[in-house]
This record gives sequence, structure tokens and C-alpha cells, in this order.
Amino acid sequence: MKNILEGKTKKLIAQGADEILMVFKDDVTADENGFNPGANKVGFKMDGIGLENLKLSTFFFEKLNATGIKTHFLKSDFDERTMHVRKANLFGNGVEVICRFAADGSFVRRYGQYARKGDLLPAFVEMSLKDDLRNDPMISKDALIAFDIMSDSDYDTLVMLTRQICLVIKNECAKHNLQLIDIKLEFGRDPHTNEIMLIDEISTGSMRVYREGESVEPFELTQTLLSD
Repeated sequence: MKNILEGKTKKLIAQGADEILMVFKDDVTADENGFNPGANKVGFKMDGIGLENLKLSTFFFEKLNATGIKTHFLKSDFDERTMHVRKANLFGNGVEVICRFAADGSFVRRYGQYARKGDLLPAFVEMSLKDDLRNDPMISKDALIAFDIMSDSDYDTLVMLTRQICLVIKNECAKHNLQLIDIKLEFGRDPHTNEIMLIDEISTGSMRVYREGESVEPFELTQTLLSD
């Protein structure tokens, strides 16, 4: 086995030519106010959250696969805290796709002249580069095309897929009286078919969820969504 990447919340290990083993860690992202899924650095360890995030990611990947949405998910091993996934070719060095159902966090900081915290948004999609050195800068469609990161049609496909996927997640949250505020996704291409597929994870570290106006903490979120 070859360790190919150590990220903030996961370790990736190559498994032959076509698969990767994702090992979920107990590290969480945070800022000066504590846990923050939108933060760009590890803040502290939260014992047991790696397994919870693996369970939640597995839950949503299986649900999305069942609807016909292509993902990189193959199987999970909860005892080992690992997920087997297909290898994927990234867009550039990686692009994050953010879907927002309400204004919060960096969105309000950027557009506070027009948006107040809590203002509802119609599945507003925007993208940022995965670039820790430059704090994951936002990037426009024109720039993505100009830098040959993706094509015009790729961009439109990602927006369409993101809205489809996030509606599934939003509806699942609503079943438990939870409001999905925003979520970030990642996509890649299947190296054999060139199909676009959802990759990475769908977990507490990638979404902001409220209940009755208050942020839901990671363990409460996973336990609520997996309670059925």
C-alpha cells in the first residue's frame, strides 16, 4: 500500500491501479470561534468523529448511487474507519462546489451589502479552488474555462449535478427538522469512462446545518440523520 495524500481530515492510500482507500481521521476544521466546516485548517481532534463522518458519507453515497447519480463510492469498513473508492481525475488541482440554501459565513462577509445572515437562497452554486496557500479563492466560470480547468459544458453539468445532489441531502435534513444552510462538494472524472462523478465525502465537515436557528454540532448531526 502507498500513502498518496494526507489531508486535513482523511488519509488516502492507493489500492492498485483503480482504487483508493480513504482513512477517516478525528481531526476537524475550526477557526477562532471553534468548529467550522467552512474553515481551511485543522483546529483540534474530536474523538470518534472520523467514524461518524464515514457512516454519514456512506449513508448519502449509497442513497445517491441508488438514484443513478454516479459517485466514486464502492464500499466502507466501519471497523477500520475506511472507505474504498474509485480513483478520479480532478478538475485542475481540485475544485470545491458550494451550494447555498441560506446566507451565512463567508457569503455574508463577501456580500453583506446585499445579503443578511439567514436570507434564503435558491440553491445558489459557486466554486472555489482547492488551494490552502491562498485560502481556497472563489473562481468564476470564465476563469475556470480560461485556465483550462473545465469546459463550459463541464461547468453547467457540475451546477446541475450539485443542485440534484444537494436537494437529496436537504430533503433528508428536513425529515429531521434540520435546515441545510450550505454544503461543499467535490467532483472528478472516471479515468476509464470520463464520466463526471461525485467524490470525497458528505459529512459534518462539509455542511452547515441549523435547527431552529441554531447550528447543529457534528455528533448531534450524524446521530440525528442516521437515526432512522
